[in-house]
Order: sequence, then C-alpha cells, then structure tokens
Amino acid sequence: MNLIQSSVNVISLLAQLPSIHDAMAEARSNLRTDGQATRERILEAAGELFAADGYAQTTAKAIADRAEVGLTLINYHFGGREGLYRAVLIEAHRRLGKLSELRELAESELPATAKLRALIYGLVRPATKRQPGWHINVLGKEIFAPSAHFPVLFEAEVPPKLAIIKQILSDITTIPVDDPALVRCVISVLAPCSMLLVAARGAPGPLDEVRRMPREAIISHLHTYALAGLEAIGREHGRRESPRSNRVSAAKPRGRSRPVGSKK
Repeated sequence: MNLIQSSVNVISLLAQLPSIHDAMAEARSNLRTDGQATRERILEAAGELFAADGYAQTTAKAIADRAEVGLTLINYHFGGREGLYRAVLIEAHRRLGKLSELRELAESELPATAKLRALIYGLVRPATKRQPGWHINVLGKEIFAPSAHFPVLFEAEVPPKLAIIKQILSDITTIPVDDPALVRCVISVLAPCSMLLVAARGAPGPLDEVRRMPREAIISHLHTYALAGLEAIGREHGRRESPRSNRVSAAKPRGRSRPVGSKK
C-alpha cells in the first residue's frame, strides 16, 4: 500500500513540475524587475542630489534616504558612491542624447546641413527648458568644473557619438574624418551648445540672457553660425590640399608610356 501511495505521490509531483518551473521563473523575473526598479530609484535620487549639491557635498546616506533604501543596496548595485556618481554621469549623457537616436539621424535621408540642425536642436532644447532636469545640471557642473570622474564619459559614452558627429561634419566640409582639422570643427560646433548647459544652472550675464531667448532663434543662430564656419573651413582645407595634389601630379613623368617590351 505504501508503495502504491508513493507512486501516486511521485506521479502527482511530476504532473506539477511545469507549474513549479513556471512559478520559479516568475519569481526570478519579479526579482530582476524589483532589482532594476531599485537601481533606477537610487540612480534618480542620486542624480537629483548631485545636481543640487554637487558630488563632494552629497553623501551616500543622503542618497539612500531619498531613495528609501539601505546603504548596502548602493554598494550592491554601484559598488559605492564613486561608482554611483559615474553611473549618474553616464545616464546624464544618455538623457542628453541617445546613441540610437544619433544613429537614426546619421542613417536618415536628410542632407548633412539638416542633420547638423537636428543635432543642434537636440542639444539646445533640453538646456532651454524651464526645468531642464537633473541631467542638465549634472553635466553643466562637470563642464564648468570637471571632476576626477569626468573621463568616464570618454570611455563609455562619447566615442561612438563623436564618430557620428564627425561623419556629419565631414559630409559638410569634405574633410576626412581622421583629419585633425575635423576635431577642431567638432569643438567649434559643440562648445556654444555646451555653454548653454552651464547657463541652465543659472549662470548670470549674457549666457542666461541667451538661454531665455526664443528657442527657435537660438537654434537658427547656432546653425547658421556653425554652417558658415564649417563651409569656410572646408574651402580653406580644399585650397591647402589642391597645391599638394598638383605637386604630386607634377612629380609624375610626362610623355606617352610605351608598352612593355616595345623597342625605342
């Protein structure tokens, strides 16, 4: 009788295996979802505090209290306050401009000049909002007074975005993407937009005056100014390259070439 009952129990357990498996999978999924939600809550709380008070003045405890989590979870998800700040910088840069959106712009059928305007629009729009968001303030602080953690952006976020921007500017200027002159063009285009990020923190004087102007007027001005400069640099670069091409042509022997093996 015990043998029969044991067999029935085994069969019953086997019948329940799919539902047990599903329940375990659901539990794991919920755990991942809860963990991700906690990580995002910590990141958001840290971003708001870093934007308001700066990295040096923001403690891990203050972040934990704002996120309503224990300090151990900051260490678990980010490895401590420094790791959390680096994650905040990366997230701030992503919110300013997503790599996927830049790729979509680069691959679009728009002319290069229109892509340049869209790029400037994407940088100016968040900086000229009434409430720019903590990511603008965090980046503005780093631009104005870079911390020791600023280089993390050039390891994680900047290189692929920079490559796309250089290609757009190369299409306008005809300067090769690996030419140092194009790096100067990138700085000339992005620097004014970056200064608006500083102005978003409430910088007094002309910067704040410009930031309060109609957004479309700012975008049109920066686009016109950047485009005129890029076209001028492109022409100058072309003139410098032309004499070099002529010298190469002059160095080649003139006259008709004779077929191999022909007699003089």
